[in-house]
Amino acid sequence: MAEKTQNTLKKKKIGIGIFNTGAVDLYFLILVLILLAIGLVMLFSASYPYSYYNNDGDSLYYFRKQLLYAVIGIALMLAVSKLKYGWFKLFTYVVLAGTFIALVVVLLLPALPDTPDFKRWLYVPGVSGLPTFQPSELAKIALVMFCALKMDKDHKKLAEKPFAFWPYALVTILMAFLIYKENHVSGAVLIVMIGIAMMYLGGTKRYWFYIGIAAIIALVVVVLIKPDILPEHAANRITMWIDKDADPTDGRWQTNQSLYAISSGGLFGVGLGQSKQKHLYVSEPQNDFIFSIVCEELGLFGACIIIILFVLLIARGVVIALKANDRFGSLLVLGVVFHIGIQVAFNIAVVTDLFPNTGISLPFFSSGGTALVMLLVELGMVLSVSRSSNIKKV
Repeated sequence: MAEKTQNTLKKKKIGIGIFNTGAVDLYFLILVLILLAIGLVMLFSASYPYSYYNNDGDSLYYFRKQLLYAVIGIALMLAVSKLKYGWFKLFTYVVLAGTFIALVVVLLLPALPDTPDFKRWLYVPGVSGLPTFQPSELAKIALVMFCALKMDKDHKKLAEKPFAFWPYALVTILMAFLIYKENHVSGAVLIVMIGIAMMYLGGTKRYWFYIGIAAIIALVVVVLIKPDILPEHAANRITMWIDKDADPTDGRWQTNQSLYAISSGGLFGVGLGQSKQKHLYVSEPQNDFIFSIVCEELGLFGACIIIILFVLLIARGVVIALKANDRFGSLLVLGVVFHIGIQVAFNIAVVTDLFPNTGISLPFFSSGGTALVMLLVELGMVLSVSRSSNIKKV
């Protein structure tokens, strides 16, 4: 009886309409906008020399594209935030099916001329100038949505039955395999980490994680001993990470230049726009290694401020999740913020040479239209849940 009354109250609170008129969590929204603004400023600062030399003197090429995608992403974020998050359940399997179709189609298309060894982008064959789309970015949202929806329905099974986790493991493995076939090892690793995090949060029996951790450690040891089992570009990165004395003009060039940038930044940095390493030393500084330019220009102090902002964003997301009206909303928000946290941690670990060069981008900062738009859509979902959460609104 008590449970029935509680469900009735939830329905009354969420309502049956399409749009939610409740206030968003202003703290979370402000953190998003601050990180986005800093990211755009740092992208401009990090990218303009490389952009000038590689785009016929157009110093604003990467910044202009990122600004356009930021505007599109903000519009979508606000639109998604207005939807009652219960509607996301209806779209989950459509998004999941669309993701798998896109991940298969991208493997069937010829590789783009400027990236002949990688098949990561959807495009219209024979038509140039149109934006490309990276399905692996959509996969992150699809996996979180699928896990949140099914775990909401099957939470008792997960707690009681030892093999109830298999649908989530199957979807995670299939996604990771297709992304791996794109020659996108880092993307596959990230999908696996998101899947594991969601299974843990969903209540899968804990002993599976001990078994999984042991298996992952064993796999890492095998890869470190025999990196040739990976695609050539990934194997080379593992080898260069292990051999710190490898030819600095070869595979360790980007990592070494990143470390030089970080060390030269000192405590307070050389000043915004004053980086020397971005002048064709750090390869493509607007992408995965943009944090090294942040450290050089803003110093340890500025880098720590940015890390604190990410921590505050994740922490506020956890608060929203814990105060959500139902399990679906809670798992959806936790999946999004944990995905961001994992990606930030991996990126910084790579830039500081704690991990091999994996090619994982830094949310809000790294150049990439698909990544930024999909990130802001995810954050729109968090804001949607926050409108109905039992938290104090400003």
